[in-house]
Amino acid sequence: MFLYLLGLLVFYYLYRWVRELPRVPDKGNKYVYITGCDSGFGNLLARHLDKKGFRVIASCFSEKGEEELRKACSGNLITTHLDVRSKDSVAKVAAMIKDKVGEHGLWAVVNNAGVSVPSAACDWLTIDDYKNMLDVNLNGVIAVTLSVLQLIKKAKGRVVNVASVFGRISVTGGPYCVSKYGVEAFNDSLRLNMAPFGVKVLCIEPGFFKTNVTDAAILTKNVHTLWDRLPQEVKDDYGTEFLKKVEVMISDKVAKISDGDLMKVVNCMEHAVAAVRPRTRYSPGWDAKLFWLPLSYMPTCFSDYLMSREAIPIARQMQ
Repeated sequence: MFLYLLGLLVFYYLYRWVRELPRVPDKGNKYVYITGCDSGFGNLLARHLDKKGFRVIASCFSEKGEEELRKACSGNLITTHLDVRSKDSVAKVAAMIKDKVGEHGLWAVVNNAGVSVPSAACDWLTIDDYKNMLDVNLNGVIAVTLSVLQLIKKAKGRVVNVASVFGRISVTGGPYCVSKYGVEAFNDSLRLNMAPFGVKVLCIEPGFFKTNVTDAAILTKNVHTLWDRLPQEVKDDYGTEFLKKVEVMISDKVAKISDGDLMKVVNCMEHAVAAVRPRTRYSPGWDAKLFWLPLSYMPTCFSDYLMSREAIPIARQMQ
């Protein structure tokens, strides 16, 4: 029986691998709009798709990000400034894209832009902290998608949304998980709404990778900034030893659990954009596949027990 089940499993993965090999044709006429290309996944994806022959429209928040991309890529790549929090900025880029793509429409939008701070225990934060992150991580995703959705429908193209394993299980306080749960909900509803129009909506759920989201310096600065503004009574609740423990966890553990191979995520993004038969969801990272996603399916009492025993202390306090 074991060998029979093993054979079925091997056959399934072999069949899926062969089925997912074909890529879409005519890449030179397919425009792909990517947000958050200053660094990290977005930057690598823009370079990767440019090499593959797609017409990439890479949006950056900084002029430096635009300049570096132009130097590294072919003349076919288009860079543009984008602030996903600004309606005017989103609309301006969408109008430019409409002029560029013409009758072909827009093949894909990859909503990659996101931030991870300010984040901490819920009682360290204000409603403005929540609003600031949601404006980027959730409202920005929705605004960008809606701004070009008609162009994607015209091309029968794709929407690729970058969520997180923390959109499946909430193991840290603050707005980060809230925003990623929201991306998951938007992604699922949009997928169903767009199916009749031939538009595919895909979701990327990475585990821990070495990007700005897991940068120890950024996370440590975030913790100190939030701690310094706390009322004394809240500081007394936690104690100064708590702050020291968080600093140690960030400096000692984050680098160890974060994967340095960002191409694991970029390859999933590329597959979502370029494969004839893309997957509905991608979970790059062994921690995502073997720990976070299985944990998200466990009974709440079990996952809560692990959290309360600090079996995963980094995930609880790193953000």
